Amino acid sequence: MSTGLRYKSKLATPEDKQDIDKQYVGFATLPNQVHRKSVKKGFDFTLMVAGESGLGKSTLVHSLFLTDLYKDRKLLSAEERISQTVEILKHTVDIEEKGVKLKLTIVDTPGFGDAVNNTECWKPITDYVDQQFEQYFRDESGLNRKNIQDNRVHCCLYFISPFGHGLRPVDVGFMKALHEKVNIVPLIAKADCLVPSEIRKLKERIREEIDKFGIHVYQFPECDSDEDEDFKQQDRELKWRTRRIATS
Repeated sequence: MSTGLRYKSKLATPEDKQDIDKQYVGFATLPNQVHRKSVKKGFDFTLMVAGESGLGKSTLVHSLFLTDLYKDRKLLSAEERISQTVEILKHTVDIEEKGVKLKLTIVDTPGFGDAVNNTECWKPITDYVDQQFEQYFRDESGLNRKNIQDNRVHCCLYFISPFGHGLRPVDVGFMKALHEKVNIVPLIAKADCLVPSEIRKLKERIREEIDKFGIHVYQFPECDSDEDEDFKQQDRELKWRTRRIATS
């Protein structure tokens, strides 16, 4: 610590204290240093949305992030949709909120579940996820690791049709193929077209089938024992909500 800092007035303002913290370098300020570095660099988050067409995937993404990622989307005719194969489309947008930058990548899967024969239609999606893991591993193993781009899929929102009686074979196949690779959050799409009693029954049926087929969906991790009580209460509420299938 420099002499000028050592003899600071006892009546220093909070702004003066922040200036001292910025000039001081040591392990005591490591969390602040890591926080400032992370905020300056920004964060990468890749979100995959999957499910058959017409379930409101685009609408939900627009509502979550208040941005239009599908300006140039081409609407396919009925004939094109029948013969369409599964594609992988990436949309990237930079979002800044209160000085924190987020590079958001939305991975869309048009064509999934739209064909007449949907046998292993999730194969292109699993191949894409595996390729991102392999690319990240190669970058981590290389010599230049300073500017590694993390394109791994961090979360997958899987849209379930509200017009069935639970999970379809394509739903089970998709989630079983990806649940060990990606954090899956199942959503009952367009739930507002059902009355509360129908939603409750459909949720119970889907939960039973998820347990029956051994599918692992995302669960909030346990919070540390030294966290304050307010944080623990929030954690309990979030876990209670995630035990139920989300609706959109």
